[in-house]
Amino acid sequence: MKKFDFSINGNKYHVHIKDIDDNIASIEVNGTPYSVEIEQEVKKVKTPKLIRNEVKPKPGEGQIVKKPSAGGHQIQAPLPGNIFKILAKEGDAVKKGDTLLIMEAMKMENNVMADKDGTVKEIKVKEGDAVLQSDVLIVLE
Repeated sequence: MKKFDFSINGNKYHVHIKDIDDNIASIEVNGTPYSVEIEQEVKKVKTPKLIRNEVKPKPGEGQIVKKPSAGGHQIQAPLPGNIFKILAKEGDAVKKGDTLLIMEAMKMENNVMADKDGTVKEIKVKEGDAVLQSDVLIVLE
């Protein structure tokens, strides 16, 4: 919190006030820690002091839930955005580099392309859907 340098009877003291809790101050004098009781009226702080109890998770809570694999090669959203236009249909044969859909993200239209040859097995989104990064958009066989 605050640091002070004192000189008492020719002796120098470096005092560091670390914390004040009610009328007990935690200080350090020349590197030695002390707890000091303050004998003056303690000013009330307007900000409430939050005291939280430790929350223990119930069995099974806090574990990562894995999404079931759709089987096949998944084309995922490269970043969060909205599906603007779907160009592929289920059953279409696609080659590596073909544009499968157009996504709007960060006020720009982004082409989502096939990264390998295959057949469109399943389209997991529809036009206008909002997606997050790494959401599965299309599954290829």
